[in-house]
Amino acid sequence: MASQLAFRSKQQHKAGLIEMVVWTVPKPVRPSEHGFKYRLVYVVDGERVVGYDNERGKGDHKHLCGVEVPYRFVDVETLVADFMADVEAA
Repeated sequence: MASQLAFRSKQQHKAGLIEMVVWTVPKPVRPSEHGFKYRLVYVVDGERVVGYDNERGKGDHKHLCGVEVPYRFVDVETLVADFMADVEAA
């Protein structure tokens, strides 16, 4: 099975732009252990304010105002809810 786009969304939000992209993948993006590759970002004035991704070699993590911290992936629904909560808090 090849990677497949699960969903993509791009929308204005308050003073910025939210873009969310999630793919299903045949093998986990190590060290993540689930079958998704994702990138969610909230950008204001060209600067990333909130970002979630699971980059190869780093695994699941998030960026909050320039600080990178680990993220515990549960499922895609929780991922989006957690991301939006951080966007609202920013």
